[in-house]
Amino acid sequence: MDWRERLRQMTSPAEEDESSIWHAIFVMTGNEQIVKDKIAYTFKDSNILPVVPKRRIHERKNGVWNEKIKPLFPGYILIKGYISTHDYYVLRNIPGILRVLRDEKEIYRIHPDEMRVISRLMINGELIGISNVFRKGDSVVITDGPLMGLEGLIQSIDYRKGRAKVCLSFLGDKRTVDLGIKLIAQAI
Repeated sequence: MDWRERLRQMTSPAEEDESSIWHAIFVMTGNEQIVKDKIAYTFKDSNILPVVPKRRIHERKNGVWNEKIKPLFPGYILIKGYISTHDYYVLRNIPGILRVLRDEKEIYRIHPDEMRVISRLMINGELIGISNVFRKGDSVVITDGPLMGLEGLIQSIDYRKGRAKVCLSFLGDKRTVDLGIKLIAQAI
């Protein structure tokens, strides 16, 4: 038994709820929604649910501000639910899937602490909305939105672009992602 298996046994509850199990699948960037729809159709009668976390951000192009929706983790689809050996082979044969992430023995499970933060950001389904920010001197107070209560994850804020750089843990790595913010007012 290697150290990962021992750690999994020590930290996981005796009976694991299938709805709390999350896996990741690697697909070609830009095809996340197409492959997600194929997975959803293939597993429509099972407990497997594909999710593509998306973020709403503002972008400026040709002097005009537009609202864009982009994947939170480009190239990844999250799968909620237990994947059996049969489901794994069915999943591998779906067109567009490049790789089902695995460790040495089994399909890689996303750590529950990582999913807790990501799930909290996805309050309204898959879409991570724009958080309202109140600036008070050098500090920032989130008054509304998905970043409320997660101020400690914010690394920096670009008020001009309307984005916050947020450090998230995903698949055991630290990743910095841009999330949309809206400056409500600036306190004196």
